[in-house]
Amino acid sequence: MSARSQQFDIAVIGAGIAGASVAAELSAAARVVLIEQESQPGYHTTGRSAAVYSPIYGPQPIRALTRASLGFFDNPPKGFTHHPLLSPIDAAFVARADQAASLEAMQAELADASTVRRIDGAELFRKLPLLRENYAVGAIWDSGTSEIDVAALHHGYLKQFKACGGTLLTNAPLAALTHKNASWQINTGTHALTVGTVVNAAGAWADEVGQMAGAERIGLIPKRRTALMIEAPQGFDLSEIPLVVDVDEEFYLKPDAGKLLISPANEDPEPPCDVQPDEMDIAICVDRIQRAFQVSVRRIENPWAGLRSFVADKCPVAGFSKQAEGFYWLAGQGGYGIQSAPALAQLAAAEVLGQKIPAHILAERLDPATIRPGRKGIGV
Repeated sequence: MSARSQQFDIAVIGAGIAGASVAAELSAAARVVLIEQESQPGYHTTGRSAAVYSPIYGPQPIRALTRASLGFFDNPPKGFTHHPLLSPIDAAFVARADQAASLEAMQAELADASTVRRIDGAELFRKLPLLRENYAVGAIWDSGTSEIDVAALHHGYLKQFKACGGTLLTNAPLAALTHKNASWQINTGTHALTVGTVVNAAGAWADEVGQMAGAERIGLIPKRRTALMIEAPQGFDLSEIPLVVDVDEEFYLKPDAGKLLISPANEDPEPPCDVQPDEMDIAICVDRIQRAFQVSVRRIENPWAGLRSFVADKCPVAGFSKQAEGFYWLAGQGGYGIQSAPALAQLAAAEVLGQKIPAHILAERLDPATIRPGRKGIGV
């Protein structure tokens, strides 16, 4: 079967949260095609995420983008979703005695955050009786965290994209990507596309797409994150349990639909793939959770894994390539991509369309140089 030829202004590669959000932003002003290799958008990472909105989580550029995203989360466009995107939940970053230095460092890093305070071990146990007594010496307690309705956010962007006339192609893996006569030629096997600009939002595959385009390497490393559901112990009010994160990210736990979602917060390098949960990750997770909490894990429910892709400094990569004309990077969001998606999509769309970065993003003290593809310390 011959490929169908089509022309667009912009092609966005990857229909996870990064691709869907920027495609939605771009589609109001341009003819946009969103290209996804799988049968459904968000198959690999977005659809496996139990994300939270935490403006204190991640490196400084991520925290700035997260703060700049709050307006969108609180007031999405009309018809975007019929339910709130955010549901408030407290968060506790807990520390054992041997992690006291990490707790001090986190407190210093977040000195200007108005929603956090440090509490000692006694107060922590009163607020979180699920924790084993004397396990932790203290915590950073945050009242500015929310759970994100990931499905509603992702579907809202896809709906917005389609309403603006965008074209979504699924089951469309890239076979060829070449630049010729000031245009990009894209072949997916069933479609031959000609576009002016390519936005690389291919998640774990972003460096591979960059190499096809002749762009610089950004040194992207996909890393496996495992999570699972367990029964909640009797005698505890789940509505009173916050998101609990080890201060060194050795585990996290949060209530989820009457059960507990737990993870060893692992970051194990993997090639881009349909990643599956690892038995050793599950065993490590159960051990860490049982050591920290009054929980006895008798049965594992619904284990899963996803890929979180990082560059060396764990900040996103957003900006035009210096080696491939008309090729825009939108990659490396790691475990922060959903909470920062609205602002990062607005920034990327503005730059692709030749506009200035929106003022509300810069007002959150984002330095664009910290997210550029050519910055020092990333790449190969």
